[in-house]
Amino acid sequence: MAYVIIITFLGFTGFFTWIYGTDIFLINQASLRSFFDISYWTLFFFIPAITMRMISEDNKTGTIDFLIAKVKTIEIVLGKFLSCIILLSIILAFTLPYYFSVSRLGNIDNASVICGYSGLILMSIMYISIGIFASCITDNQVISLIIALCTGIFFQLFFGLIADNSVGLTGEILYFLSIYSHFDNISKGIIDSGDIIYFFSFSIVFLYMAILVIDRRKSR
Repeated sequence: MAYVIIITFLGFTGFFTWIYGTDIFLINQASLRSFFDISYWTLFFFIPAITMRMISEDNKTGTIDFLIAKVKTIEIVLGKFLSCIILLSIILAFTLPYYFSVSRLGNIDNASVICGYSGLILMSIMYISIGIFASCITDNQVISLIIALCTGIFFQLFFGLIADNSVGLTGEILYFLSIYSHFDNISKGIIDSGDIIYFFSFSIVFLYMAILVIDRRKSR
């Protein structure tokens, strides 16, 4: 699965970054903005595919019962969580040749590149936590994938669309819940503590709910 995800991600992002659509040669700028924009959507679909079997497979085979008898619940969840982060870090590391290639074409803004990668990592952390939680509540990988996607779509698209048609405090709250508003700020080089708190807060919430689900199984 890891090899398939890596190859597919690199092929998909490489195609749209260098060849098709608003590619680097079309915008005629030494910038990775097109890569970050396409990765924003690509990771949204790929991360649930990575996390869908993290715990659901253990639920299906029954190995989760052995794990919770020998290992602390928080260690199980954090172990799965960190393994996904390491895999995502490896995937993004394979895209560094994009940066070196673009830097040869012109003067690239290194700060914006660092912020862009930071935005992708923070977004990935949040979606991984959602995927881990979805994987905890079922023993079916497909259902886990669907739950993670349906949950993520609220943050990825739904809250932003409603915020555009809302006014006042409601619109501000919905805009804050939209993940794009925070990712866009960071990818543009605007580092705000509120954006960082947003990603880590929701990550902690979903990981905590995953721990509660496993603890409930342990108590039974």
